[in-house]
Amino acid sequence: RAGAAGQRLLPSSPVAATETARTEDTLCLIDQLLARIRRTSRRSCFDELAEHRLRERRRMLYDHGHRRPDRARIPASGWVHGDFHPLNLIYRSASPVEPLAIIDWDRLGVRPRAEEAVRAAVIFFLRADGGLDLPKVRAYARAYRQSTGAGADELDAATRRVWWERLNDFWMLRWHYELRDHRADPQFAASSALVVWWTRHAVAVRDAFSD
Repeated sequence: RAGAAGQRLLPSSPVAATETARTEDTLCLIDQLLARIRRTSRRSCFDELAEHRLRERRRMLYDHGHRRPDRARIPASGWVHGDFHPLNLIYRSASPVEPLAIIDWDRLGVRPRAEEAVRAAVIFFLRADGGLDLPKVRAYARAYRQSTGAGADELDAATRRVWWERLNDFWMLRWHYELRDHRADPQFAASSALVVWWTRHAVAVRDAFSD
């Protein structure tokens, strides 16, 4: 995927199915992003929020770094879209809603299939306040398990791995500060709040996906 100036855009999630982010690498990235914000001459509301979330995330990593997912608990893999979310769906009609096509297949690859389902759900059912609509998540997850045959353990492992991915992911801030690409800025407030909410409600989220 390339930006307007032909720049290679930064990925928003790990490429290799077996990889999970290392806390020490994330802490280094946080320091780099905070340094960029400090060099900003005219700070905006976005800068203030970004600094707050970065400092908050650093504390969370110190508190929850021991919860890094076990590489041995990798869910079953298969071909997945890699970036499935509402903006990559084209609809034939709005009422009733009738999907026509899925676009943007540049991240197609073999990855844990249930992680794709979890990652899509937290985009589709993210509330404006940064929480998840858990009743919708539960209905979605039950339909997914029924149609794919995925077990509760597979969804549980995928939920833990996607949570860890989100805890260590700063692609929106990297777009903003490294690429000067502001297209994702409107998503940052809710997306960054989700990590905090998800951490506080980890058991309820896992239950919604695997119950």
